[in-house]
Amino acid sequence: MSKVKLGEVAREYKATVKSSVGMPTVGLEHLIPGEILLEYWDEGKDNTFTKSFKKGQMLFGRRRAYLKKAAVAPFDGVCSGDITVIEAIPEKMNTELLPFIIQNDLFFDYAVGKSAGSLSPRVKWESLKEYEFDLPDLNQQNDLVDLLKAAYRTKKAYQNLITATDNLVKSQFIEMFGDPIENEKGWKHALFPEVTTIVLGSTPRTNKAEYWDGNIKWISPAELTDETFYVYDTVKHITEAGVAAAGLKPFPAGTVIFSTRAPIGKTAIAGCEMYCNQGFKNFICGPELRPVYLYYLLKVKKEYFERLGTGTTFKELSRGAIEKISISVPPLQMQDEFEYLYLQSDKSKFELKQAVEKIDNLIKSLILQDEN
Repeated sequence: MSKVKLGEVAREYKATVKSSVGMPTVGLEHLIPGEILLEYWDEGKDNTFTKSFKKGQMLFGRRRAYLKKAAVAPFDGVCSGDITVIEAIPEKMNTELLPFIIQNDLFFDYAVGKSAGSLSPRVKWESLKEYEFDLPDLNQQNDLVDLLKAAYRTKKAYQNLITATDNLVKSQFIEMFGDPIENEKGWKHALFPEVTTIVLGSTPRTNKAEYWDGNIKWISPAELTDETFYVYDTVKHITEAGVAAAGLKPFPAGTVIFSTRAPIGKTAIAGCEMYCNQGFKNFICGPELRPVYLYYLLKVKKEYFERLGTGTTFKELSRGAIEKISISVPPLQMQDEFEYLYLQSDKSKFELKQAVEKIDNLIKSLILQDEN
């Protein structure tokens, strides 16, 4: 085991082409954060890319490195100038080890620290090549690669099970309820105000210290992800003075939280009483609606709600627009059946995600990098 710099065992590939016509093209948008394999690219589209890459080389997103975009090229092609192409030096490093060295938190943390620029920070190869890590000899590298590849295959299998679980839930929802906006099943159809109480939010003045750092939960859309289900705490907390100054109204546990600006369509269920900013229109379900049913309806129809947004700087879905929307209101027994299915699937996904996290930790430990 010896400490090396990346530039001692790998190099930047700088070849270019005069024309990319007919070649697969890769932009930053095709690199998925945290994903080591390239799964998306363009073919047959006009572009101005001239930087080329070869199969097996590493495509590293040098712009906004904190996004953790880096993947192995499965073919020859061309890529954006904001992608650094890196290849291992075969006599010094097993080429299949390089992706695991690049696609890890330690390397990305280093890259972020070496990035320059305020609005769109970028990092150069001249900085990346100075990254230091522990590297075993070639024979040990071969054994290490076998272990890493086996761990990664297992991780992908778990991730595929998570995707299959999501697809099963979606197909079951459609089978049970059809399109809940079009009401294909002929259930009772009701406007949102007829079956929910809509609660809005606001933001206390940020320059008033007495409004902030209290013990009252206050949520913003930035805290939600596509995977958020129940929310029990918030990043920011406000005071009673902040609540009063902003004229905020609380919403109870079980309220379906729905972002309607920046962006439209993030959804969750409040696990306890809280308040929110102006980026939400939240639904307190009446006696004919179950929160989990409405939560998933909003998720499955996200694109529909996005299309209803208006505005130039950013799209917003107004309260007036929401109040004109009708949704299916199936029998409570069916809503309860779907809720049971969803809760079981969520439990299964949680266990699968825990397994993925353990494998990620195993991969990190196998890389044997010095954290100093």
